[in-house]
Amino acid sequence: MYYQVIFIVVVTVLFLAAAIKVLNEYERGVIFRLGRVIRAKGPGLIILIPLIDKMVKVSLRLVAMDVDPQDVITRDNVSVKVNAVIYFRVIDPTKAIIEVENYSYAMSQLAQTTIRSVCGQAELDDLLSEREKLNSKLQEILDTHTDPWGIKVATVELKHIDLPQEMQRAMARQAEAERERRAKIINAEGERQAADRLAEAATIIDQNPVALQLRYLQTVSEMAAESNSTTVFPIPIDLFRPLLKQIERDQEA
Repeated sequence: MYYQVIFIVVVTVLFLAAAIKVLNEYERGVIFRLGRVIRAKGPGLIILIPLIDKMVKVSLRLVAMDVDPQDVITRDNVSVKVNAVIYFRVIDPTKAIIEVENYSYAMSQLAQTTIRSVCGQAELDDLLSEREKLNSKLQEILDTHTDPWGIKVATVELKHIDLPQEMQRAMARQAEAERERRAKIINAEGERQAADRLAEAATIIDQNPVALQLRYLQTVSEMAAESNSTTVFPIPIDLFRPLLKQIERDQEA
């Protein structure tokens, strides 16, 4: 009698362990009954029929998948290595289990081939400067292909683009040449503006000769204030021209 009670207790515990499942808020359980799908259940307490029902857990959380670096030859025949990260989540647990054997592995393989295809159609300059455009194109292609699997691709981001050493040196030389070109253009523009200002000043002085004399006196005053040494300046004859004219008039009179 004692052994019978122990046997019944053990069988009951095993039955309950096999029949009762608890799923978290982010989990769903796809129930198979004798090989056929009933539906996806969860979250919370799930009761199964032992030996008849089978449950496969599926997580609905956002998954970040790192794609291994891919060797890509761009449209302008430059060999680069490109890797990316993909953010996706399961939105239909039943399709994710039935339509594809291993959706994570299938997503990884699909992402690798898509990255090689899309990046191979772009030139190197576009690959470096138009990442947002390429990210959107990759996301659209992957989302279209994974929709029958019950998977939603949220974002695709290109992480690293590794260039050959000789290409990096060539780009560095190109960037340096571009900086020198801009510096020369800025310097030439400054010279041109200075020449324009000097031409304007010459025109004003030509129209007002007294302005030259005032500028001369201002320069003498500034040099006298900055230096304690004696400086001899020639005095322009124009300063005495009015006095000379007055003397000539007096003599004629």
